[in-house]
Amino acid sequence: MTTALPDVLPASALDAAEEADVVVIGFGIAGGCAALEAARAGARVVLLEKAATYGGTSAMSGGHFYLGGGTAVQRATGHEDSAEEMYQYLLAVSQDPEPEKIRAFCDDSVEHFDWIEALGFEFERSYFPGKAVIQPNTEGLMFTGNEKVHPYRDQAVPAPRGHKVPVPGDTGGTQMVMDLLAKRAEEAGVEVRYETGATNLVVEEGKVVGVAWKRFTETGVLRAKAVVIAAGGFVMNPDMVAENTPALGSKLFVLGNTYDDGLGLRLGASAGAQLRFMDEPFITAPFYPPSQLVTGIVVNKDGQRFVAEDSYHARTSYYVMHQPEQKAYLIVDSAHIEHPSMPLCPFIDGWESVDEMESALEIPAGALQATLTSYNENAKAKQDPDFHKHPDWIEPQDQGPWGAYDLSLGKALYAGFTLGGMRTSVDGEVEREDGSVIEGLYAAGACAANIAQDGKGYASGTQLAEGSYFGRRAGRHAASRPGN
Repeated sequence: MTTALPDVLPASALDAAEEADVVVIGFGIAGGCAALEAARAGARVVLLEKAATYGGTSAMSGGHFYLGGGTAVQRATGHEDSAEEMYQYLLAVSQDPEPEKIRAFCDDSVEHFDWIEALGFEFERSYFPGKAVIQPNTEGLMFTGNEKVHPYRDQAVPAPRGHKVPVPGDTGGTQMVMDLLAKRAEEAGVEVRYETGATNLVVEEGKVVGVAWKRFTETGVLRAKAVVIAAGGFVMNPDMVAENTPALGSKLFVLGNTYDDGLGLRLGASAGAQLRFMDEPFITAPFYPPSQLVTGIVVNKDGQRFVAEDSYHARTSYYVMHQPEQKAYLIVDSAHIEHPSMPLCPFIDGWESVDEMESALEIPAGALQATLTSYNENAKAKQDPDFHKHPDWIEPQDQGPWGAYDLSLGKALYAGFTLGGMRTSVDGEVEREDGSVIEGLYAAGACAANIAQDGKGYASGTQLAEGSYFGRRAGRHAASRPGN
């Protein structure tokens, strides 16, 4: 692998080249939506996909779309929500918020929900109330972020926004959506070229006017009014990971497909794109379900709590990564312990006394006892003045024996992916560091820096929802560009 930028080709490379209105690079959720909307807007669209089929990393996910503002599923399950409350929440959890993008995403969320269903399926009109990584069956809605976690629950009225595709299980749910998206793209006249990867951008006086491609030993160029890069992240490029997000290269299982090699980002950078949040990974090792484990306490190697345990699993993991030696333990008493069926955070052991537990975990004598005593005293009144855990998840942990699960990096099975992408406008136009637009170049999905900025504020379903939404916007805007 490499971190080197591809060469930019001159306009002369386009002599006698075939032409398209819009060329899309990558057929995941973002690229597929961009291609479909561009074609529906009347553009001649060529979609280049390096793999032998569509889907990319999108098709590997469980199928969460983060949508709100009063969707049909929210209304049917009795959950009030508004674009304004969704906006305030996303604004609060964003590291460096772009209000115009968040506003558009929230204001259009119900319309986007309807558009997704119009591909040919319906989200189940049902709600899963538990604390889980993803709905266990086909429930259409659950909380997938930190909406009910302090301080966000005081900044925006909480509402569940994790809409799951009606496919049981926690992997591959999005494949059904991709199958439908591929059918709609074919109907709209999108020309898909599989096993064909982009290699270089063609630039004339700072404007992107085409793209070079390679299919096995065959090469060629396409002249285009616009190029949309939606080629995934860089988690499968060890050199880029080492340079930007070294935590992903240490003791982690990476989430991605073979072609998440960062080429899309490097193509954009070769034309002058600013890359943002390149040092931000999503890293997680959920300790729940079962939900009951959330009533326990999470401590570091010094026996101190450091995060509200009802946080979304990636938020908890984010804070684990910032603890001494990246060590952490979930402590649960005998009244609340319940072993998960697929433990990503392994059970260590059980002990009759807290003193024995401190000794076994090499926590300073008395430290864990002091933490538990303080927590339990407050828990009797359903209070948590230290970290403001939601009362729903506060229970005293005072019934011995006690058990501990290992949340430490290297012990728990942490998985992750990259969040960095190109700076873009609300319509997906790629921008330079000074904010100027690179004419003819667009980015979407994992290649664009939009709402998914860091693991601390992430919610499940953000990438599929923003990738499809901003992919649509990029496709429509690209189709509206005048000819070269």
